[in-house]
Amino acid sequence: MENYFNYFTEIEEQFQRRRGSLLLLSTLDWALIETWREAGIPLDAVLRGIDATFDKYETRKSRARVRRINGLAYCVQEVMAAVENMKEASVGAQPAGKSSGPAAGFEQERIAAHLEHCAAQLDGASLAGLAREIAHQLVDSLRGASEEVKAAAPNLEELERRLTVMEEKLFSVLTATTAEADLVAMREESARELAPYRGRMQTAQIRQVEQQFMHKRLLEKHGLPRLSLFYMS
Repeated sequence: MENYFNYFTEIEEQFQRRRGSLLLLSTLDWALIETWREAGIPLDAVLRGIDATFDKYETRKSRARVRRINGLAYCVQEVMAAVENMKEASVGAQPAGKSSGPAAGFEQERIAAHLEHCAAQLDGASLAGLAREIAHQLVDSLRGASEEVKAAAPNLEELERRLTVMEEKLFSVLTATTAEADLVAMREESARELAPYRGRMQTAQIRQVEQQFMHKRLLEKHGLPRLSLFYMS
C-alpha cells in the first residue's frame, strides 16, 4: 500500500516531464494507470517503461519525423518489458525486510477524512431509485468505517478490499440504471480513444482499460468519487 500511495501522481509527473509539457492525462490514460495498479505492476516498472519509450522516440526523431507521444498507451510495450526485466533481475535475490514503521500518508486522520468526504459526495449526489438506495447504504458503510479508523489504526489491505467491494456495488448499480443510449455513447468514446493503440496492447489489457474507462465516465456523469485509498487528496 505504501509503495503505491503516489502511484498515479508519479506516473503523471514522469510522463509530463519526459514529454516536456503539462499535457493533462486523458480518461484513457487514467484507466490504463488503474489497470496497471490492479494488475500489481510496480511503479518503478511503469516509470522505467515511460523512460524507455521516450528514449526510443528521441532516437527515432533524430532520423525521421515520427508521431509525437500523446498518451500513456504508447508506453505499454516498454512497461511490460520493464516488468519482465525486473522479474529476471529478482531471481535469486533475497527479499527485503518489511519496515515496521508507520505508513506515511496513511495516517488515521487522513483516511477518516477521505472516507467522510466520499460519504458526503455520495449523500449529496443526484441519484434516484435503486441507485439512491445503494448510495445510502454505502454512505452508512463509509461513515461507519471512518469511525472505526478514528478508533484504531486500520489494516490497510483489509480496508482497501472493503472499499473495492463498495465500488463494485456502485459501478454495478450505475451501469444498471444509466440510460442505454448513454452507455452506448461511452463505449463508442472508449473505442475511439483506444483505436490508435490497439496494436500495442493485448486483448486482456484492452478489455481492462475499456472497463476502467466506463467506470470513470459513469462516476464523472453523476459527480461521484472513487472510494479507494489511492484517491485520497
